[in-house]
Amino acid sequence: MIPVRAVLVWAGLAVAVAGPIAVAANSPLLQWRGPIYIASGFAGMLALCLVLIQPLLAAGYLPGLPARPGRRMHRWIGVALVIMVMAHVGGLWLTSAPDVIDALLFDSPTPFSVWGVVALWAVFAAALLAVFRAPLRIRPRTWRIAHSGLAVVIALGSVAHALLVEGTMGQVSKSVLCILVLAALIKVLIDLRTWTLLMRRRA
Repeated sequence: MIPVRAVLVWAGLAVAVAGPIAVAANSPLLQWRGPIYIASGFAGMLALCLVLIQPLLAAGYLPGLPARPGRRMHRWIGVALVIMVMAHVGGLWLTSAPDVIDALLFDSPTPFSVWGVVALWAVFAAALLAVFRAPLRIRPRTWRIAHSGLAVVIALGSVAHALLVEGTMGQVSKSVLCILVLAALIKVLIDLRTWTLLMRRRA
């Protein structure tokens, strides 16, 4: 028999992820958008959902996925996150390259672009750090501090970007998802005592 807690956790995660996507899929704003732009937008939404799932996997919070298998899946979800971010930016490039260039150069007049680009580079930095962790022989403590720091930047940047964009995601469902992203990250950082390692390093 499946534990009630496991059912509630997975059901809650499914609602948190599927809710904003379902609302966006039924948004009347899609009528004035092209297929590439729509695909790009949904890639961005999926990326935000993956940002929620990542810390839960890393800490082994999801029922049926203990810490070790969860961390293995955490790596694959990280790859998926990079792909979704590239699809999001690539789609926007195809529809409006000048706007993307302005955003990448931090010359865009829209505040949400700045936060999106910050999260973008943090995602790439985290991916590169993971790829070169073994070749560079990065110490476990240094790895955890650096990776956790980038995770904070990714989460904050992604949440600010999503909240500032007035798009197809419903305000309520989007806000709930963003709150869950921050709550999950804070809980994991506290439980894994990442900042304790940072204070010890400074000492």
